[in-house]
Amino acid sequence: MSNNEAVKKMTGVMASFIGHTAKHLPDDVLARLHEMQAAEDNPLALEIYDLMFRNLELAEELDRPSCQDTGVLQFLIKCGTGFPLIDDLEGLLVDAVRKATAETPLRPNVVETFDENNTGINTGTGAPTIWWEIVPGWDGCEIYTYMAGGGCSLPGHAMVLMPGQGYEGAVDFVLERMTSYGLNACPPLLVGVGIGATAETAALNAKHALLRPVGSHNENEKAARTEKLLEDGINAIGFGPQGMGGKYSVMGVNVVNTARHPATLGVAVTVACWSHRRGLIRFDRDLNYTVMTHSGFRYDDAEGGRD
Repeated sequence: MSNNEAVKKMTGVMASFIGHTAKHLPDDVLARLHEMQAAEDNPLALEIYDLMFRNLELAEELDRPSCQDTGVLQFLIKCGTGFPLIDDLEGLLVDAVRKATAETPLRPNVVETFDENNTGINTGTGAPTIWWEIVPGWDGCEIYTYMAGGGCSLPGHAMVLMPGQGYEGAVDFVLERMTSYGLNACPPLLVGVGIGATAETAALNAKHALLRPVGSHNENEKAARTEKLLEDGINAIGFGPQGMGGKYSVMGVNVVNTARHPATLGVAVTVACWSHRRGLIRFDRDLNYTVMTHSGFRYDDAEGGRD
């Protein structure tokens, strides 16, 4: 196919996939919510879980997003230098967001800073947010999609600790933030914790942490132990589903870490709400795609890209 045809096809697939992730939770998130419901014994918490799953059923039946706040679209691209549409990716993703906004539909959430006008199409200056990772010698492309909601991952927190505060200080920082921030983010949550040299590297690490599968663990044994300690500690706060009390406040805690300066310890925390709308789709050079997060997604070009 020509370049224009290829761009049109990938734009359609991405618009359809974005719409699908607005209406359907990832398989791992759905499975974890069912596990937590099965282990719960608080009557009010059980009622709230029933309402959550009824909400998801209605989203399917009525063909509409599972949460009215469809967030600001964020993409993390892992792209090979040999991928034929590498030069077109940013533009087609912007077009895919506009297309999904009209077709899904998505609530318009992008407001131009200072001007304070809603663009109405979920794109604007620097929106959607796009992060790149370039892979030499590969001709494929992976795209992580994430709907960053106004009550969950967007109000994240980051700071740099002095080395004397140690990792205990990082744990204290996360737990202190969770006592207020976590309650407002529609628990049970997936908590992303980033550790790095600076506030900005820690914040990006925390974002990457939200994209890891629920139930996965950091490869570093000490970091994995920290994940478990934080999970137990936040669960002990007792938020429960929707902050109304229960056994589980979190679906899990994911820590992503990079090296740091001896004099600094950057730490950040961000959370995903129970309606954790992330997706991962992988393309080969011929634009054959594999969806890694959701079963049941199908792009039908003859139907205009509706899933």
